[in-house]
Amino acid sequence: MSRPPAPWIQLGQHPQPSHTIAHFSDPHLLAGGRPLHDRVDTVAHLREALELVASAPFRPDAIVFTGDLTDLGEADAYERLKSLVEPVAAELEATIVWVMGNHDERAPYARVLFGEDHADEGAVAPQDRVYDIRGLRIVSLDSSIPGYHHGELERAQLDWLGDVLAEPAPHGTLLAMHHPPMPSPLNEPMAVLELLDQPALADVVRGTDVRGILAGHLHYSSHSTFAGVPVSVASATCYTMALGAPDRILAGVDAAQAIDVVSVYPDRLVHSTVPIGAADYVSGYAAEALERFADLDPVTRRELLSRKDAASSAAELLSAREATGEPRADPDRAR
Repeated sequence: MSRPPAPWIQLGQHPQPSHTIAHFSDPHLLAGGRPLHDRVDTVAHLREALELVASAPFRPDAIVFTGDLTDLGEADAYERLKSLVEPVAAELEATIVWVMGNHDERAPYARVLFGEDHADEGAVAPQDRVYDIRGLRIVSLDSSIPGYHHGELERAQLDWLGDVLAEPAPHGTLLAMHHPPMPSPLNEPMAVLELLDQPALADVVRGTDVRGILAGHLHYSSHSTFAGVPVSVASATCYTMALGAPDRILAGVDAAQAIDVVSVYPDRLVHSTVPIGAADYVSGYAAEALERFADLDPVTRRELLSRKDAASSAAELLSAREATGEPRADPDRAR
């Protein structure tokens, strides 16, 4: 069950974001809910990520999935994905933005997710779409190549994108694509599966209102710039890469899954990586303590929380609940 977003309390110099985007990537679902590589429960991991977003204090305007929605492009896997994601998005009143990945197949993707039936499945066009999120434009760009795992954008796609970007959107544009236009220095074999002819895309993006590029494919969080635009790769919900493994390459592990949250401001984007799955709390206070921050004037708040010799006073304030009649709560687990 989702909960209402927490009231906005401004404690610093930055205002509330104009938009919040939940950035998911690479769920890699299989038909029948089968485990990936016979070991990874991709359905359970995706469900955990969705439950996290549904119960979080922020409320996303959109949920963006940057590709590899399924592992084999099976229709049942897309149906399973819809059944998991759509109820959460509906409750949050969030727009779902689907993006094709190299493991996806265009025909079942278009049929199940968009209700488009293609008689000649081999001739399905690239799945590019435009979404308007209260004046923030999100372009879903299909970088997949049927039959291959590396990425490429056709000349017709680039021309179409140029036409879309010819008129700026009120809050600018985010591109959502699977193959990130950036190096993968800690996982060099992925360079074989990168997006081809990246300069051609740069020529279209440079000088437009594109404010950020959201991508996936790598199975770990990474950031760069491209044509003067920040690129943010979200980790995977299925499994992630052991980048420091001394004796393996392309080493996947069933651990450290995460999503990203994109906070959109008039002059910048902020990308925050949010782990999924349960873990032990080692510090922190109940969420209601934020209201106590708000009751303090800015100078007192800073003195109490910033001064090193005021730590015990801050802890006393944040833990004191009897005076308000609130019950004590001591949760020992976090998502």
